[in-house]
Amino acid sequence: MALGDDLLGDVQTIINTPWDKRDGRKVPETEEVALAGGAVEIEAAFLYADLADSSKMAKELDRRVAAKIIKSFLYCSSKIINARGGKIVSFDGDRVMGVFYGDSKNSSAAKCALQIKWAVDEIRTKFESSYESVRDASFSIRHGVGVDTGTVLAVRGGVRGSNDLIWIGRAPNLAAKMSDLREHPYSTFVTATVFNNLNDESKYGGEDKKLMWERRSWTFLGDAIQVYRSSWWWKP
Repeated sequence: MALGDDLLGDVQTIINTPWDKRDGRKVPETEEVALAGGAVEIEAAFLYADLADSSKMAKELDRRVAAKIIKSFLYCSSKIINARGGKIVSFDGDRVMGVFYGDSKNSSAAKCALQIKWAVDEIRTKFESSYESVRDASFSIRHGVGVDTGTVLAVRGGVRGSNDLIWIGRAPNLAAKMSDLREHPYSTFVTATVFNNLNDESKYGGEDKKLMWERRSWTFLGDAIQVYRSSWWWKP
């Protein structure tokens, strides 16, 4: 049988296979979800962190320097996600996605985002002091983080021996889109749903407990939604 015919038969099998869905009580591991029809539904907060200007880095910097910047960003972001109780579920070039579960998921994800802001500021300072090419580049080392929360469906995509979880729902998609926003000095963006579920520690900062977030409107897929942005940083 030709590969094309084989693929069409497999697609029809996917269409005909009903979902064996269960409610999740934690962020599932890949092997905990059946490849054929398995699905886990969970309430979770999704954080997406994206390093800005990676194309300019590749064009203007020695690739070994650019690689060290990206590696530093992913390393620090991943360590902070883990420290705040999140689970890293994917890397995509210079991006990383973390999932937070439980009663404090929104506050933990927001705190994580502000701590990534601190890390990126420190990374920028260190690289600019170490490399003249970074100091003189047409861009500065910056990033964006988006956080949304909601009900998602985790399913396995790929083929046997080469597959991973994919996350279906608004939260991961909207978090990824918000991480693309470039509104310096604002680098952290959360939806109103996340903001309304933050504890006071993640809402107010400084000795005088100022609100760390500013509301703004944003359009996503033709719909106007309320998001909150922050320029604050939080040392881990």
